[in-house]
Amino acid sequence: MNVFIIGIGLIGGSFAKDIRSIHPNAKIYGIDANEAHVEEALALNLIDTKSSYDDLGLADMVIVSIPVDVLVTELPEILNGVNDDCVVFDGGSTKSLICKSLEDHSKRRNYLAAHPIAGTEFSGPTAAISGLYDGKTNIICEVEKTAFKLQERALELFQKMGMRIRYMNPEAHDKHIAYVSHLSHISSFMLGKTVIEKEKNERDIFDMAGSGFESTVRLAKSSPAMWTPIFEQNRENVVETLDEYIQNLEEFKQMLLRNDYQGIYEQMDNTNKIKEILNGIPLNKK
Repeated sequence: MNVFIIGIGLIGGSFAKDIRSIHPNAKIYGIDANEAHVEEALALNLIDTKSSYDDLGLADMVIVSIPVDVLVTELPEILNGVNDDCVVFDGGSTKSLICKSLEDHSKRRNYLAAHPIAGTEFSGPTAAISGLYDGKTNIICEVEKTAFKLQERALELFQKMGMRIRYMNPEAHDKHIAYVSHLSHISSFMLGKTVIEKEKNERDIFDMAGSGFESTVRLAKSSPAMWTPIFEQNRENVVETLDEYIQNLEEFKQMLLRNDYQGIYEQMDNTNKIKEILNGIPLNKK
């Protein structure tokens, strides 16, 4: 099997590691706009050879893990280059604009819109992790638009990697992911910004930062080049989630101002139920 990975960072590189384990005879081709990333990927044995779009006709599978603004322009070109028996899927964190940009493409049947919800705050080939996707959810959009034998090829890989599959339309995906992913990153970036601006003496930050602060601002180390286009493409949903988040912060502030500590306790106690949700326990089954 010939596998092409376009964008050899955390997402693409982690796919490469798992494919090496699942399909040891696969040949992995790497394409990246950053030549240093290609050289690192070769040195790390993530890929077997560097390549270009000119070779896409050889591919049985193409994995595209590049920023979502670039995905919109590059996916049509990638599809132009593949053969009729090749499946192309991406890992983009937005789906509506990407799916719309491909709806009239002659090779739309070759494309599977995917979003494996996994990652870390690190980037580049050295950030690649074996088993990154094990136990993680992979959202598939518009599966009916992908040729059955091609979607089967991708879904078999996802299953062997240990991913859970959910099916969703692109609009629902973008709305829900704004809450569970995009808002988390904004909160982390803005908490980091607030602390940096308030604590001019950086030594105080590092000396006093506990595990809670560290875990909350972890996502603030994520790549702005990747996240700015995500916020742009999902602007309406992100603004809606921010309005609700800001309203909740304002309500918390007002409770403090009026010394309503019973109200604060009740809100935190109700929010503790998120532990059960994250553990897969339906709240109505308690």
